[in-house]
Amino acid sequence: MAQLITVTETAASKISALMAEENKENAGLRVFVQGGGCSGFQYGLMIEEGKGDASADKIFESNGINLYVDPISIRYLSGAEVDFVDNLTGGGFTIRNPNAKSTCGCGSSFSA
Repeated sequence: MAQLITVTETAASKISALMAEENKENAGLRVFVQGGGCSGFQYGLMIEEGKGDASADKIFESNGINLYVDPISIRYLSGAEVDFVDNLTGGGFTIRNPNAKSTCGCGSSFSA
């Protein structure tokens, strides 16, 4: 069984606020990996209405946020943590991934 993907309290409150802003209180967060970026793969996050694809997605709950991850992405994201950082460059969502062998300078892409 794949290890959970977690969401920090900071990220969970930001995600909840975004969903409320868009009137999507019953939505969840899709976390995925796609080809691209300067290191080979890049992360993706999007608000997903509904319950995901129960027949294919791995579905997790962390800090009150439902997370939907497709079967291919879960291979790269097992044990990852979604966080929200606020810093001088503006901040945003970030993923801490124990499976990444290397990451690019901006932290939005990685190699496995």
